[in-house]
Amino acid sequence: MGDLRSTLDAASSSVPRFSADVGLSREVVVEISRQKNEPDWMLRKRLDAFERFQSVSLPSWGPSLTSLDLQAITYFVRPEANESRSWDDVPSSIRTTFEQLGIPEAERASLSGVGAQFDSDVVYHNLKKEWEALGVVFLNMDEALRQHEDMVREYFMTQCVPVHDHPFAMLHAAVWSGGTFIYVPKGVTVDIPMQAYFRMNAERGGQFEHTLIIADEGSEVHYIEGCSAPKYSTRALHAGCVEIFVKRGARVKYSSIENWSKNTYNLNTKRAVVDEDGTIEWLNGNLGSGVTMLYPMSVLRGARARSSYLGVAFAGPGQVQDTGAKAALVAPGTSATIRAKSLSMGGGTSTYRGLVKVTPAAKRATVHVQCDALMLDGDSVSETIPVMSVDGADALVSHEAAVGRIGDQELGYLMSRGLTAEAARRCIVGGFLEPIVADLPLEYAIELEKLIDLEMEGSIA
Repeated sequence: MGDLRSTLDAASSSVPRFSADVGLSREVVVEISRQKNEPDWMLRKRLDAFERFQSVSLPSWGPSLTSLDLQAITYFVRPEANESRSWDDVPSSIRTTFEQLGIPEAERASLSGVGAQFDSDVVYHNLKKEWEALGVVFLNMDEALRQHEDMVREYFMTQCVPVHDHPFAMLHAAVWSGGTFIYVPKGVTVDIPMQAYFRMNAERGGQFEHTLIIADEGSEVHYIEGCSAPKYSTRALHAGCVEIFVKRGARVKYSSIENWSKNTYNLNTKRAVVDEDGTIEWLNGNLGSGVTMLYPMSVLRGARARSSYLGVAFAGPGQVQDTGAKAALVAPGTSATIRAKSLSMGGGTSTYRGLVKVTPAAKRATVHVQCDALMLDGDSVSETIPVMSVDGADALVSHEAAVGRIGDQELGYLMSRGLTAEAARRCIVGGFLEPIVADLPLEYAIELEKLIDLEMEGSIA
């Protein structure tokens, strides 16, 4: 999807039209709401979240956050651009960035709608008319708040990810900006994926997009998110939030490739609430950021609700990828599958951290968790921290984990067949990742493989 080196290295020269004062304060929160001309209830929600955040400590159970200075972050940066439905109307300095990422090309080839966010604002958003005619709503969150206020008020950070859930949910609720709103009417199947791409471009910046998806009864949709940022020496913060509501008999597939730069703390929250006979599918690729803490969660509250999670994390030199998945089964006949794969090289640390909760009401629930880790050298670290709380006597729950290194024997065999050491290593990694790659649309599979190739470049001594 475009020049992937540009994805990693090049920052646009675009000058913002507005940049808030550095640091988190009540004044910054009020200014965000004022500039967006939000209703009073949203400002009250923001201020409630801000006050809550002021009284809590950052989590100490995971990767160290001591180098993250929250008062050195700029929480609201608006580009010199208005939202458009035509790429020709997006300023060239910003459009060039998305062209390098391949977004307009992907929209033409294989997407039903695209949103593009640059720092705190969405600069492009479009849904093809055939889906508009069926009543599908695909807007940026700021516009959704204006056009569908009642629906946003009902679902936004109330029952899925409540404001008080954890410290970074509180921070997000206080300073969120932009993101995606999707509503799929009853019985409608959107059989071509939608995509949003989030580009955090400002140095010492923060991005806090909010994604809210509501799939009504019997509907289906596939949504893809991509993320990137240029390389800076200073710290940046991403603390987005994804809320997905899967109604009775509906199906949602959520795919994401997060490729933040290594100066970024990626502290994201993703959660789905699934009703009777509904299905949520998570497909996650995490690489790039210096520290990631991300654990997509499925709350299976309806009978026979199902969830599946398939994720890969890549940790290179100086990186900590603390990722995994959560599932709460609270109704009869529910089922969850979690498959997590991690790669570590150059001293990087990959940790699978997961939680499964089966309540007494989840009669005949089934859960399968599988964690596979591959270390490319002797300096890297892989950890598995699964937590399972099973209160159902007839639940069927299984967990398996495997950790391995690329050994001299495997490399030697492939090299005896004519491969170089680097090509042999790439071949082994490709086979390890095949189940993930096979589930992605072609262009995104190619992107993930190339990004990992770039990360591995020069890794052979």
